Amino acid sequence: MRKNNRNAFTLIEVVMAMAVMASGLFILTNSWAGTYSRLKKTQVQVQMAALLERKVTEIERQYKGKSLDSIPDEESDDFGSEVPGYSWKMNSKKLEIPDLSASLASQEGGTDSTMMMIMKLFTEYLSKSIKEVKVSIIFKEKKKPVMASVTIYIVDYDRPLPVPGAAGAGK
Repeated sequence: MRKNNRNAFTLIEVVMAMAVMASGLFILTNSWAGTYSRLKKTQVQVQMAALLERKVTEIERQYKGKSLDSIPDEESDDFGSEVPGYSWKMNSKKLEIPDLSASLASQEGGTDSTMMMIMKLFTEYLSKSIKEVKVSIIFKEKKKPVMASVTIYIVDYDRPLPVPGAAGAGK
């Protein structure tokens, strides 16, 4: 007759302990992988924000005090070996301002032709004095590119006001 040894673990107890331990390791691994993924994504976004700020500052300095016509419609490049995987793109266009004279004419009592002419001149002046520039930073990731953009407005403060009858009007 055999004597039962109660000091040892049974096979079922060992299997259950391993299952609990494997579940814990699985949860820990998934948690760490998710955290690592979010950390990598955050790192890319912080780098993109810094590069975007740097590029906007460069563009503002480059075209400060120059004619708005000197700003190219489109330009792009990368950051070289300094920041691999990142590139930038710039698009510029004349600021489109809607004609506000129609809203003046629809007011109660209407408006006179002088006010309409002043509003038209003012709208044209603003359109010629402001250029809309969109700067984008692109990170080429394995899956799909990630992009962040900002739009700035460069203003030509030296453009003379088109006041009828004033010296230098109509330039």
